Amino acid sequence: MRVISAAMSQLSLFSAAARDPQLADLEGLLAGPGQVVRRGATARISVVVPSGWRVGALTAEMAALDLEAELEEPSAEDGAVAGVAVRTPWLRQLLAVADSWTRGAVKVPPAGWALDGARLRWWCVAAGSAAPGMVTLALGPSDEPSWPAVGAALAGAGVPGLLVGPRADGPAYRIVGQRRLARLRELVGEPPPDAPADVWPPADYARGA
Repeated sequence: MRVISAAMSQLSLFSAAARDPQLADLEGLLAGPGQVVRRGATARISVVVPSGWRVGALTAEMAALDLEAELEEPSAEDGAVAGVAVRTPWLRQLLAVADSWTRGAVKVPPAGWALDGARLRWWCVAAGSAAPGMVTLALGPSDEPSWPAVGAALAGAGVPGLLVGPRADGPAYRIVGQRRLARLRELVGEPPPDAPADVWPPADYARGA
């Protein structure tokens, strides 16, 4: 028997499946290791992920926004993080995102920024991992000024996390506890088709007691 509290039912109104995808949902990538860059009157959002299911899932999520993802594998000579860079096209519509998320060269969420299920889903796809009793959402290693505001947005979504540093496999927010993990699963929805079982909030947390 599936039992969902009134609070969880209310939260599910903000789940990834509750509305059509929007371009602003891409800001979920910026909560994690994603970056936004301007070029003239346009901007694009990108994130480096390990090759495999994350690349395919991000490409599919972008296709749902009528965007064709651009893929690039950084060369080892660049000293870049290993993986595949998944990028949006250069878009005028993303310039406002770039303006609101940057202070000079520093990535910081705008005041009052909030996370809903759609934005959390992007973050989970790009940088989420699961282990028994916890889900970890990776942060950008060079984005320390943004971490407190991102943590506040997580708490505002009903899934407060513990900030862990590089020595504890961070930087990341770690979400623990059955109730919080159930809320997270309700918000982000079903995993992408090719996602391994150990990277997504488990379905049994969403069934309640």
